[in-house]
Amino acid sequence: MSEHYVSNSLKDIMTPIEGRIIFASFASNISRLSEAIEIAVNTGRKIAVFGRSMENAFRNAQEIGYFNIPEGTFIEAKEINDYPDNEIMIMCTGSQGEPLAALSRIANGTHRQVTLHPTDTVVFSSSPIPGNLSSVNNLINKLLESGAEVVHGKINNVHTSGHASQEQQKLLLRLMKPKFFMPVHGEYRMLCVHGETAQAVGVPEENVIIHDNGQVAALTQDSLREAGKVPADAVYVDGKGIGDIGNIVLRDRHNLSEDGIVIVVVTVNFENNELVAGPDIVSRGFIYMRESGDLIKDAQKVVQTTVIGHLNSGKEVNEKILRDSIQNALYPFLHKRTKRNPMILPVIMPV
Repeated sequence: MSEHYVSNSLKDIMTPIEGRIIFASFASNISRLSEAIEIAVNTGRKIAVFGRSMENAFRNAQEIGYFNIPEGTFIEAKEINDYPDNEIMIMCTGSQGEPLAALSRIANGTHRQVTLHPTDTVVFSSSPIPGNLSSVNNLINKLLESGAEVVHGKINNVHTSGHASQEQQKLLLRLMKPKFFMPVHGEYRMLCVHGETAQAVGVPEENVIIHDNGQVAALTQDSLREAGKVPADAVYVDGKGIGDIGNIVLRDRHNLSEDGIVIVVVTVNFENNELVAGPDIVSRGFIYMRESGDLIKDAQKVVQTTVIGHLNSGKEVNEKILRDSIQNALYPFLHKRTKRNPMILPVIMPV
């Protein structure tokens, strides 16, 4: 549906609201923000803007002349409690459930200037971006738990896509007449459909290239081809480290969170091939030690049998061999008894 249709729907929904209106939308959608401003002006509401990107959008749009706003319409954040609720519209970021955005902090009760009132109505003039649905649903739940009314979803007609339709894309392609075409926005399935749209208006199939993040396209005046890959994975920030958390570390953290860890400590005299002390077993996040005495004793027997067997085998034995043997013996034993796969960390103390 058109933006004009959304504008009429917003007017029908927001005009009769008697409490405060909290309007959440994409800060980049200047047209939508303009529609909300018009409703606020026509209903005698003051406007307070929250969220850095929203504030920047308002400032830039005003400087360029997109907004025609009567003087005195905008108020400072600290002034919102100086007016009755039916004279306030709060425009903010956070329609995608971003945890640090203004709307999430309002819902959590951690925003410095805005506290939710039971008579507030929150209007989500947006739709969840793929991957954000769970965050948005959680945010809506928190707002409802706080007593606010929430208007969202297609049934209320408060949002329409800002992306071009296929016919608009075709018009642009016909006007540009590209020799080569590479879609760059959206999920892979969307890129494929966009590529098919280009073919439908005359771009040869061999001149359309679909790439994932990191794939390189080499372009000359007469050719477009694949040319290898560059690193384009997520960069993880953890404490002071940036990019030093790789797949192996993440896998270990996942395993620890799922099944916990078992630490096995044995003391070995390698000169005499003698088990001096242990095995001692410590568990964290796997089982409750005090209530699993039988399992711990049986596991100790498995480790003891494994270590003594290697020490008495007459073959060369070192710390690495014992660590690997303990892991290979304990993994199937613990899985058989518990149907879980904890991380096993053998510690060999040589004397």
